[in-house]
Amino acid sequence: MSRAEAAEPAEAPEPSSRIKFSSPRQIPIVGVVTEDEEVQGAFKSMDLNRVIKLFEETGKDDWEQRQLKSVKKLVQCYQNGFPLRDLAQIFKILNLCAEKIKTQPHFIEPAYNIIKLCGLPFLKKKASDEITYAEDTANSIGLLGDLMKIQNSELRIQICKCIIDFYHAEPPKKHITGYQQASSSYKIKMAEVGELAKTMIQSLELLENQLVEKLWVLKALQHLSTSEVNCTLMVKAQAASGICAHLNDPDPSGQLLFRSSEILWNLLEKSSKEEIIQQLSNLKCLLALKEVFKNLFIRGVSHYDRQLRNDILVITTIISQNPGAPMIESGFTRDLILFATFNEVKSQNPLVKGLKLSNSYEDFELKKLLFNIIVILCKDLSTIQLLIDGKVILALFTYVKRPEKHKILEWSAAQYEELQLHAIATLSSVAPFLIDEYLFYKGNDQVLEFLAWCDNEDSFFSHGNSFHGAGGRGNKFAQMRYSLRLLRAMVYLENDTINKDLCENGAIQQLIGIFKNTISKYNDKEEAILLEIQSDILLILSGLCEYHIPGKEIFGTEGVDIILHVMKTDPKKLQSGLGYNVLLYSTLDSIWCCILGCYPSEDYFLEKEGIFLLLDLLALNQKKFCNLILGIMVEFCDNPKTAAHVNAWRGKKDQTAASLLIKLWRKEEKELGVKRDKYGKIVDTKKPLFTSFQEEQKIIPLPANCPTIAVMDVAENIRAKIYAVLGKLDFENLPGLSAEDFVTLCIIHRYLDFKIQATHKQRELANKSWENFLARTSNAKTLKKAKRLQEKAIESSRYGERPPNAIFHRTDIKGLNATVPSGGVVTVESTPARLVGGPLADTDIALKKLPIRGGALQKVKAVKTVDEPKKSDPA
Repeated sequence: MSRAEAAEPAEAPEPSSRIKFSSPRQIPIVGVVTEDEEVQGAFKSMDLNRVIKLFEETGKDDWEQRQLKSVKKLVQCYQNGFPLRDLAQIFKILNLCAEKIKTQPHFIEPAYNIIKLCGLPFLKKKASDEITYAEDTANSIGLLGDLMKIQNSELRIQICKCIIDFYHAEPPKKHITGYQQASSSYKIKMAEVGELAKTMIQSLELLENQLVEKLWVLKALQHLSTSEVNCTLMVKAQAASGICAHLNDPDPSGQLLFRSSEILWNLLEKSSKEEIIQQLSNLKCLLALKEVFKNLFIRGVSHYDRQLRNDILVITTIISQNPGAPMIESGFTRDLILFATFNEVKSQNPLVKGLKLSNSYEDFELKKLLFNIIVILCKDLSTIQLLIDGKVILALFTYVKRPEKHKILEWSAAQYEELQLHAIATLSSVAPFLIDEYLFYKGNDQVLEFLAWCDNEDSFFSHGNSFHGAGGRGNKFAQMRYSLRLLRAMVYLENDTINKDLCENGAIQQLIGIFKNTISKYNDKEEAILLEIQSDILLILSGLCEYHIPGKEIFGTEGVDIILHVMKTDPKKLQSGLGYNVLLYSTLDSIWCCILGCYPSEDYFLEKEGIFLLLDLLALNQKKFCNLILGIMVEFCDNPKTAAHVNAWRGKKDQTAASLLIKLWRKEEKELGVKRDKYGKIVDTKKPLFTSFQEEQKIIPLPANCPTIAVMDVAENIRAKIYAVLGKLDFENLPGLSAEDFVTLCIIHRYLDFKIQATHKQRELANKSWENFLARTSNAKTLKKAKRLQEKAIESSRYGERPPNAIFHRTDIKGLNATVPSGGVVTVESTPARLVGGPLADTDIALKKLPIRGGALQKVKAVKTVDEPKKSDPA
């Protein structure tokens, strides 16, 4: 996203070689470069080890002056850039200067000058120098971040300028004989290796109240964050939360907000989005984002302010995808709902009093972003009450209306159309959570009325420029598509009130009429969108009729006709990828929901050769449709008229329905790996239906609410349905079968017997277990043998080596001849009534004396509770 570059930070005066720094005493330093040296551009020979040794030694009075003089000489010597081979020693000298700054401030100037030269391109003598000195270079550049700890504004700003120069390097003024400039990306790569971005992020903590320095650091981080490696390092240093929490800090220039948002964008784009979201999902960050967005929304007037406002909203939208983000606690959700609806619903909130959106591009984008974030927020059920309070449904329904002529709109025609489609799409996500609100504002009536406008022939020119308007240029197909999606979302709730209301308002007849009209409006240009509209209509009709017999009766013959029309589609179109597959799925679903169970519709479907069309589809041998078609066939076969239609059908090469079903059985068994010989006979009589998948399948523990593998086997493969269809045809007098078909038919006929066979096996195992138990209880030798086997099994399961000084506890009772292992559960019988006196006995036992002997409580004839003291006789 392109953004206008903000003004540069208020720079401190550019320090020259003669800048004066405040220090306890001024020491004049003079360095001279001769004209010959300047012309030749050659390095003046200098012993860097001697300079280092000079810094490490102390004691003489003039030692400090000699150190400063040597550094001055170093700066003059390398005024055109540092050679890579000398970089490690130069940065060691820089580090020694930095150590002295705290007690000797006049070392700031030499350190400053060395850092300034680091902004120039590094020089290499050999092509291999970049590799040879890579580690030294990375460590040296990494040291720049550590130098930010020095409490000097000029030095910190120069470090930031040096880093920025990595990305805008200028060639040296003079060519150095024997040296070449290192590649332009070399410093950037070495900064990544030296983890400079991480230390720069950490330096922000030292600059809480230094605005100018903070702006320079943010500018440097803005450049560093263009790299994925640096972004990863910054995320590890908690850059996102640290920067976001200070978005609302005072800054008259506005650069802090601009640069911080740029860095957050780069982090989101170039590092782990999940980690960034986690860092930003805290109350402090969201409060900062809320205040910034609110200020920009209310007070922002410039193009830049509006653009920045939208950027902040996008970042907020990304954070709101995290269910753990405290959006409601921060009050941000309530404000966003207010800003999203104040244009459509009048509000007395002072935040939006007198506020109005323009038709500028930024405000138009803002409106769409607000619709988008409402879709995300509604997924949190805690937000539902806020959506109700904000009258979101009412605000969105203001767009579900036919455009009124001569009405002045605040948006252009193209903008209003896009917002209208976006609002309806938002309703599809929000309305299912707000059913009472949807019914209160008569949502069904409004949608059906809008659909009637979409279906009529009124002149309307749709622009179709937006994402939601695809395929709808010059027509109302886009509006119809999103309205049907809204209806489909509401019908899928299976809410009796909503579905009954739709049926009473004539939705079924209206939808059938719209479907017929789409057939007449068919053209290749809008083929995909028309197929989607037809699919949604059939799915809505299925939802309305599935559990509603009156709805099936309303569906009637007109509904059957549109289903038959789709079933006659050229099979070649199923592979076109335009949506014919989805339409066929919807059609089969509507047969199941709208026709089956309504005898007049079933009979009409049979009269119009609907079973023939189903078998034609089945003969296409497309596995994705077979299961559903066979399920419909099973249900249709309950109608006594169906069998004649099934037996009368003929496919290619005069194939019969029975032959087709048997062929599908053999194909299914081949895919499942069931063992059969070349004649189709059973190979493994013990496991006649066992598949290769079942043999390889291990025992997997499943929760109680999950269907077992055996149940899934019946549900997913088509053998059970083929058996059911042929069973309803009585397995007899089936025409057009070959010898192999008859062999397979015998196996199909015994399908259910082969499936009970597993039950017989379980019974045999249970009987065998009972016989073994009886043998142990009636024969002492059998009991002892079983006991020995049990002890051997227990011993073999124990750990071989016993730890030293361990105490062994036996888990069995010695001399006990029982083969049933003892457990931790003890059965306790109730105390006999003779001991407690029965249910009507006195239960106030606590006040009675207990018998001296142990054991259960016993009834005592006479019990004294307390001996009362005798009263003394009067004298």
